[in-house]
Order: sequence, then structure tokens, then C-alpha cells
Amino acid sequence: GGGDTGRGHTGTAMDPPSGAGLGGADPQLQRFIEVETQKQRFQQLVHQMTELCWEKCMDKPGPKLDSRAETCFVNCVERFIDTSQFILNRLEQTQKSKSAFSESLSD
Repeated sequence: GGGDTGRGHTGTAMDPPSGAGLGGADPQLQRFIEVETQKQRFQQLVHQMTELCWEKCMDKPGPKLDSRAETCFVNCVERFIDTSQFILNRLEQTQKSKSAFSESLSD
């Protein structure tokens, strides 16, 4: 574990526009916004991953990685990528199938 200190986001980063006014926007613009949003998410992921693996593996920060920390980093990153990949695939499948059964959705 370890306490989650200094996590408060200041909100200085621009929030991506909500999908409210995009109904009539041209497809290229929508596509562009989608891609930009994906990029932003990806950068967030990388940031999370770095923080997570750094805290997990660097018990004594030094000028260079020792072999144990390096192995730890590699494992941590690979696990993180596997998980992210899994989540992304799930999301894509959900997106694909959503259009099919959105009519019959009941919460």
C-alpha cells in the first residue's frame, strides 16, 4: 500500500468537449476529436503506469537502475500493458455490440 498523497488534480488541463453539440458536426471533426481524446487517455495511462511502477519498484532511488528494479519495471509495465490492452479490447467489443442492442437495453 502506501498513502495516496498529492493526488489532487488541479483541473488545469482542458477537458475534452462533451458530446453534446456534436450531433450535426462533420464526421472528420468527430473523428479528429475521438483521436485526440484517445491520445489524451493514452498519455494518462502512461503517466499512471510510470507512477505506479516507480512506486512499486524504486524503493531506493539511485543514479541508475539495479537489475532487480529493472526486472520489476519490465514486469510491471508488461502487466500494465496487458491489462490496458484487455480493457481496450473489451471497450471496443462493447462499442461494436452496443449499436446492435442499444434498442433493447433496460437498466
